[in-house]
Amino acid sequence: MATLKSFEELECWKACGEIVRWAMEVSAKFPKDENFDLKDNMRRAARSATRNIAEGFGRHHHKENM
Repeated sequence: MATLKSFEELECWKACGEIVRWAMEVSAKFPKDENFDLKDNMRRAARSATRNIAEGFGRHHHKENM
């Protein structure tokens, strides 16, 4: 089994990247009155998934698993 050198090699991170692109594309078509509500929440949630995967990938300390 090969070891991963970066979170960018993870299939789940790649899939979340596709979701981010989809969310940006879809939310761009929302009406202007949704700019600071649904549109903003949708975009932040999509970006959050990739960021959480990246953050979790860097955590390899034994104290975190205790």
